[in-house]
Amino acid sequence: MAATINDSRPKLSLSEIINMSVGFFGIQFGWDLQRANMGRIYENLGANPDQVPLLFLAAPLTGLLVQPVIGYLSDKTWHPRWGRRRPYFMIGALISSIALLFMPHSSALWMAAGLLWVLDVFGNVAMEPFRAFVTDKLPDSQVNRGFIMQSFMIGLGGSIASALPWMMKNLFHFQNTAAPGDIPENVKWSFYLGAFFFLASVLYTVFTSKEYPPQAPGHKEEATKSRRGFGGGFGEIMHALRNMPPKMRIISLVQFFTWPGLFLMWFYYTTAVAVNVFGGKDANDPVYAAGADFGSLTLAYYSVVTFLFALVLPVIADRLGRKATHALCLLAGALGLISVAWVTDKYMLFVCMTGVGIAWASILSMPYAMLSGVLPKDKVGIYMGIFNFFIVLPEIIASLGFGWLMRNVLHNDRLLAVQVGGALMIVAAVICFLLVKEGKERCLV
Repeated sequence: MAATINDSRPKLSLSEIINMSVGFFGIQFGWDLQRANMGRIYENLGANPDQVPLLFLAAPLTGLLVQPVIGYLSDKTWHPRWGRRRPYFMIGALISSIALLFMPHSSALWMAAGLLWVLDVFGNVAMEPFRAFVTDKLPDSQVNRGFIMQSFMIGLGGSIASALPWMMKNLFHFQNTAAPGDIPENVKWSFYLGAFFFLASVLYTVFTSKEYPPQAPGHKEEATKSRRGFGGGFGEIMHALRNMPPKMRIISLVQFFTWPGLFLMWFYYTTAVAVNVFGGKDANDPVYAAGADFGSLTLAYYSVVTFLFALVLPVIADRLGRKATHALCLLAGALGLISVAWVTDKYMLFVCMTGVGIAWASILSMPYAMLSGVLPKDKVGIYMGIFNFFIVLPEIIASLGFGWLMRNVLHNDRLLAVQVGGALMIVAAVICFLLVKEGKERCLV
């Protein structure tokens, strides 16, 4: 069936687009809390730097299965009151918020890794249908605006979440150090607030946004078949994987090299700042704690850059084209990561993170905008899940292999790991600029 451009949907007002995007504020709040703090939590619980990637492994392995399945199920779901995507928003937000509440009470590495697994799985349950939500509700002329608004909310949520440990220490005077095997008070309270914002913002979107009934012929029969078992669903997922549009294949390759750079930053950046920039010794050192808090603050700053840059990104993309815009933004992010090694004053980190914020705004919107018009409208959920394979697979590879590289090649130098991430982002930028073709295609599936 050929994909058609979805211009039959009525245009939504700015307030309606904001309402349907607020949930992403909370989802990103949860993601950025764990990204900015899990490496620190693991080291507080006794992990060595080369062990950190492996402790992130369970979540992406599960996400590899969860993302396309949730996409498939949400494509086939329809409830007269709750709609197609919103039930998944609610379930994912509720269980993720519970995991956020328990995370700072982890007493052992296995407990923290298990809660991270729960958080990632159900974070994906909440997040995955949000990408399809934009395509469901907006006509093609507003799709860019929908994804950019999601980027704005992601940047806003991420900036507050990443800054929370620093704010809790410097504004509310919670302790930022703890005895071995414990989690600092400023991190604990950050996670408590994260649980509230995650759930509250998703519920806001659920209760202020409506969904259109599915128009595809035979949707009810498809939904009935999907409830009978997953055999047909698995076959449909594999069929979609084999028949990805050519443009989607190239953009997926760009994603494959982009995301390791981000994962390595999230694995090691805050602890690299604590050790390499501040000169801290270990997780029990007050200098290390101050450096980790400052590193989280600079991560918050890159999220501020993200939501501000998201306001001008559509204008740049209209002028330069989507692929050139995305390639240039990726190069800015790569320079930001690599230049962390040149920092001699802690405030220079804000300059480095400016580049990362520019890249992050584009990563959250341009790949999805480049796919606009390519995907069959009745299978957007499945294809968005498959597209996220190329986010999850690099995390699995990094989790399995980077510990060995850290131990035997990089000698547990966290700063070098961050720079490797920047180099991979350069590769992604080159692939994007040289191989992605501008314009829309039709996908026959």
